[in-house]
Amino acid sequence: MEKKRTEKNKENKIDQNQKMVSRIIPWLAALFLIFYLVSLFFPSKEATKKISISQLVPQINAEEVKKIVVSNNDVQVFYKNNETAKATKDPSAGLGESLTALGADPKKLQTVEIEFQQNNEIWSWLLPTLLSVLPGLAILFLFWGMFKQARAGATQTFDFTQAKAKLFGAGGKTQEKTTFKDVAGLREAKEELTEIIDFLRNPKKFFQIGAKIPRGVILVGPPGCGKTLLARAVASEAGVPFFSISGSEFIELFVGVGASRVRSLFTQAKKAGKAIIFIDEIDSIGRTRGLGFGGGHEEREQTLNQILAEMDGFERESGVIVVAATNRPDTLDTALLRPGRFDRRIVLELPDIRDREEILQIHCRKKPLDENVNLKEIAERTPGFSGADLESLVNEAAILAARRNKTQIFQQEFLESIEKVLLGPERKSHVLNKEEKKIAAYHEAGHALVAASLPGGGIVRKISIIARGLAAGYTLKMPKEERRMQQKSGFLNELAILFGGYVAEKLKFGEVTTGGGDDLRKASALARKLVKEYGMSPLGSVTFGEREELSFLGESSETKNYSEEIAAKIDQEVAKIIAGAEEKAKEILIQKKETLEKLAEVLITKETIEKEEFEKIIGGA
Repeated sequence: MEKKRTEKNKENKIDQNQKMVSRIIPWLAALFLIFYLVSLFFPSKEATKKISISQLVPQINAEEVKKIVVSNNDVQVFYKNNETAKATKDPSAGLGESLTALGADPKKLQTVEIEFQQNNEIWSWLLPTLLSVLPGLAILFLFWGMFKQARAGATQTFDFTQAKAKLFGAGGKTQEKTTFKDVAGLREAKEELTEIIDFLRNPKKFFQIGAKIPRGVILVGPPGCGKTLLARAVASEAGVPFFSISGSEFIELFVGVGASRVRSLFTQAKKAGKAIIFIDEIDSIGRTRGLGFGGGHEEREQTLNQILAEMDGFERESGVIVVAATNRPDTLDTALLRPGRFDRRIVLELPDIRDREEILQIHCRKKPLDENVNLKEIAERTPGFSGADLESLVNEAAILAARRNKTQIFQQEFLESIEKVLLGPERKSHVLNKEEKKIAAYHEAGHALVAASLPGGGIVRKISIIARGLAAGYTLKMPKEERRMQQKSGFLNELAILFGGYVAEKLKFGEVTTGGGDDLRKASALARKLVKEYGMSPLGSVTFGEREELSFLGESSETKNYSEEIAAKIDQEVAKIIAGAEEKAKEILIQKKETLEKLAEVLITKETIEKEEFEKIIGGA
């Protein structure tokens, strides 16, 4: 991360230097042009020699002079050999009289063309003066532009320590309105935040009764569940400036910059009066202190200390409220979450089926849908999807419809987009050979058959051996009902389903392939959680191991708080659970071997089996 920031700073400096060079070049070009014009109007003194009138007389007598131009007292002499000379006549007498008096032959003088010019007195001195002064002025102007650029660079250097928060809402450049109507679901969260809006609109009501308004609110939830959207809706509903900044924008290579930016941000918010400061991904700067190797002088810790100090410095009558968002509340420093700083923690969860339908309706507002589109069915097929996932689903459906030159989005586009968001695009170029196709068919048929045979195994919506993303095939199953809590029996059934493909390969071909590697990794991780975290083993209701954040490395590690003897017992219990799940899958597939064969044959032929056909095959078996 630090390397990327350093490279970004270098790129910014290069861009600034390029801009400075591009601004100086026109001035240099103008300066050279002026010098060129001066050279045209002001020939060098060595090019024209100066003579006296007396020296001109013998030249006339020798018939060397071709033409004489008289302008006031200045005399320009043009010779027959194309040379020129200058002379000055006596102002009290004419040129002819002066030359005759000095001995010029009148007959020879008549052969010389004499021309008299009227010279403007003003231009006679103004033009030479301008041509003398302009180059100097141009040089001064050039240096003035360079110094101005240098001052701008110095100003930008001082701006480096200022917070670069985006301002939305009142006084912001972006007047995009986001209200609670644009946020589907999250009813409890919106109720909690309504008090914040009421305070910003009518603070006296709270102060009169002696109530203390929270200084800070932290939104906790998985990625894409609407934390940022909800914060912007609060700002729009309250009608106050909304300063939005990411936690990573405080951190720079130089120590002290982050703390300075924190001070700058809070100063801007206080000047605005009533305002909301939104810090997204606050876990990037708010992690538990004392775990890194940088000590108290570490830039991230200084930034966190400054945030704590600023929030302590708020007066209760202040109209500034800090809203933060994170999906890693377990990593935050306890001082950040104590009362008086972030007083309230609002938990945002993934949307349920009703909320998903509402979210789909919001994202489909301005899209032309076919009258047969059933958003409720889409919501039923998308358990575990976040609001961001659903937005991506609708967008993918619109892109797919446009690619097919349709003027409306049909149900088919939505159903195909679910698989694309879940697994990735179809890899039509990834063609399996005959043997691989057969292995993939038995593998996916094993998953589907075990899932359909176990209580709570879910509804098998689709089986396919067409490659998507990194998967060579997939079984799309949905739970019959959404659950927030899971029992041990449910976990054991899930493990058996994961082993369905592995066991099917083993029964049919006598050996396994690498296709079951991902299933085995998921099964091993789940079995270990049953023992170490959920207390679902004979070892008792004890959790083993503690997670520890290494803030300096940006990683987490597990601290063993148990002996080697316990570690061996944990491994034994995990092995028992795995073996039990494999045995359960094996019993089901041996018992329903004919159905497995039939499913695999249909898959090899059609490559895809939908829910209705799958239920017909297993129902008739």
